[in-house]
Amino acid sequence: MNKLMLLLTFLFTDLSLASLAQSMNGSITGSVIDGNNKFLESASISLLRAKDSSLIKMNASDKKGRFIFENVIEGKYLVSVSAVGFQNKYSKIIETTSAGGTTGIKSIILETQVHTLNAVTVTSKRPLYEQKPGKTLINVEASPTNTGLNALELLEKAPGVSVDNDGNISVKGKQGVLILIDGKPTYMSGPDLAAYLKTIQSTTLDQIEIMTNPPAKYDASGNSGIINIKTKKGLAKGMNGNANLNYNQGIYGSFNGGVNLNYRDDKLNLFVGLNAGNYEGFNKLSIGRKFYQSDKTTLAGSADQITRIGYAGIYESAKLGLDYYFSKKDVVGFVVNGNFNDNKQNHSGDSYVKGDLGDVRYRLQSLTDNRRFSNNISTNFNYKHTFDSTGRELTADADFVYYNNKNNTQLNTQSYDALDIKNGNTVILRGRMPSDLNIYSVKADYVQPFKKGLKLEAGVKSSFVYNNSQVAYDRNSGNEWTPDARSNHFLYDENINAAYSILSKSLKKWDLVAGLRVENTVSNGHQVTNDSTFKRNYTNLFPNMGVGFNADKKNTFNLSYSRRVARPDYENLNPFVYFIDSLTYSKGNPYLQPQFTNNFEFSHTYNRFLTTTFNYTRTTDIITQLLKQDTEKKATYQTTENFSSMNQLGLTVTANIPVRKWWSVNVYGNVYHNDYKGLYQNDPINLKFTGFTGNISNSFVLGKGWNGEISGWFRGKGPEGLLVINSMGAVNTGLSKQAFKTKGTFKLGFRDIFNTQQFSGFAKYSDVDVKIAGRRDSRQLNLSFNYRFGKKDVPAARRKSGGSSEEQNRVKSGGSN
Repeated sequence: MNKLMLLLTFLFTDLSLASLAQSMNGSITGSVIDGNNKFLESASISLLRAKDSSLIKMNASDKKGRFIFENVIEGKYLVSVSAVGFQNKYSKIIETTSAGGTTGIKSIILETQVHTLNAVTVTSKRPLYEQKPGKTLINVEASPTNTGLNALELLEKAPGVSVDNDGNISVKGKQGVLILIDGKPTYMSGPDLAAYLKTIQSTTLDQIEIMTNPPAKYDASGNSGIINIKTKKGLAKGMNGNANLNYNQGIYGSFNGGVNLNYRDDKLNLFVGLNAGNYEGFNKLSIGRKFYQSDKTTLAGSADQITRIGYAGIYESAKLGLDYYFSKKDVVGFVVNGNFNDNKQNHSGDSYVKGDLGDVRYRLQSLTDNRRFSNNISTNFNYKHTFDSTGRELTADADFVYYNNKNNTQLNTQSYDALDIKNGNTVILRGRMPSDLNIYSVKADYVQPFKKGLKLEAGVKSSFVYNNSQVAYDRNSGNEWTPDARSNHFLYDENINAAYSILSKSLKKWDLVAGLRVENTVSNGHQVTNDSTFKRNYTNLFPNMGVGFNADKKNTFNLSYSRRVARPDYENLNPFVYFIDSLTYSKGNPYLQPQFTNNFEFSHTYNRFLTTTFNYTRTTDIITQLLKQDTEKKATYQTTENFSSMNQLGLTVTANIPVRKWWSVNVYGNVYHNDYKGLYQNDPINLKFTGFTGNISNSFVLGKGWNGEISGWFRGKGPEGLLVINSMGAVNTGLSKQAFKTKGTFKLGFRDIFNTQQFSGFAKYSDVDVKIAGRRDSRQLNLSFNYRFGKKDVPAARRKSGGSSEEQNRVKSGGSN
């Protein structure tokens, strides 16, 4: 960890000295137009030193195509201009004098770029992070160290995102994140979501959007916001595709690979993809517990547990889809995704139960064999009608999602006395846990632009969820199998109906938006075994507002507010008991209520490269994972309850800094203070903690097709609910090389170089006193190869006023939207 902090300190110091070394006193102005003499807005403008082309400053053109570089010292310079769909252009040498003043240059004319496939496959040259109002974009292929990772591992190193040892995801120190794939909910959480994300490889992904204050068109779910994982899209005409192969080596080796094909002409877009792989790893889990008497201060005993977890599995995924353009105004499409996972996990552990003086009373040896088969098939049908060139349009979607899980488990427990002599027979508990989840969803969205920058968006959505889960335990103490009392059967159905409207207006330097979403939720739960039921019916309003002010060419301010909800996960509502070993288990809580959050954010962006954001969050009825203890049985179990309230204050700074022409740095830092207040078994709890997360990525253009990266992330000591997690982090490095006339790319990555991405934490409240530590196979070497093939001549994408970007997003390659 010291090495990681040294690296971060070096980078921050170098950047600070570079900025202080500037001495400025002149300005350079100009403008950018295309071949038709039309102004080009948001073109990237770079000021370069003439003698070595080193980067001095960056800027962007305004609505009139104009740009200005202020406070430029005496010397000779070049101006470089680039824009999507156009060839790069350089100005003639510009010379400024010590007299200062303004140096004007002739308008720079950009020509349309229409030649090779390279114009399409430039994702690796996009910045790793892009900061936009209310969201952060991560361009997956921009980092060589992202190669070979799955979606969950990508989120672990994403700015402001934390993933705990159980796969639960939080953003900026707040739990309750809604995960979308191409704009569609996964309808999963906890272990199921983590297992699913592990099957999605980085080679199939384009971007990850982290939205802390999403607009009202999105579901109100997600306490801390929404993470939208975008898959790659096929935009080139003709037959195109890519094939990839990846190999990872840690303690164990694993591989994955796949092929994706896309055919597109003026009316038809057809795509298909196949991906498969295996994985293998381990986790060594250590848990230390202290048990107290009824006064909660006198020690009654303790237990030390060491569990060695080995896991392995194979997965396959397939996609098939089609978009058909009946006319320039109408397009209909469908996409089918299938994901199949076969996983086995073995636990072997020893639990030493001790008295109040630390003497060993007995030892429990546990062996657990888990086997999990999961199948997921999702189907989407969609339609879009564009009324006119103003951007007035209607879209509709219908989705059906099916999940089927078959879990089998067997837990063998043998007891030994204080002298380590075997006590009695081995107790065997076996279980069968099948579950089915069906989701039906329909929605429609309408966009109506008006004159003078006013726009109306509105939509409706209805979803239906049906969950059927069973657990059948049998117990054998050496004689015969008998049914166990913890067997259960749980049925759950839920219907959510929603409607929203958004008004937005651009007025000179101001951008205004106001939205309102209303959601009605009706849910029913039934425990068949003991014939107990619950019913809920509630309606809530979720306002969303934003104000943007473009003060000048360098300063932009944004203020936003949203109200959000986090409904209980299906797994958390399920009252079943799941065993890790004889003394450690988890169980659901069918009486959970939804939690509600109010988010406020204020941000300032300077010169398009530095963004500072302040946030305040208030959450009530927090859905929190709690550890509970049974002192008599010396057992600990995890459950979920509504735990009063939490306030958070946070400060986030992001910067994209071009240090040299060949070296750019992305910096992210977030400081937050969480204040939890609530009651646990009638004991008041007030947990206050200040945490920090940070990411730094250095990208290097080494020439002749070579690119490199050195990156690192660090998470300081901080809370995950009522569990305090100790500091952890990782340093990664990577190297990439283009080959075969830029159609192929080799990448070599080394992740967690110093083996510092190791989890540990503790929980101490009321009678709970637990320490946890886990070590896993996080240090890995990855080698990958990606080959792109297809038609070289790629015409510019069809552009239409008001609807171009959404139309391109509707060209699918594994998702809808």
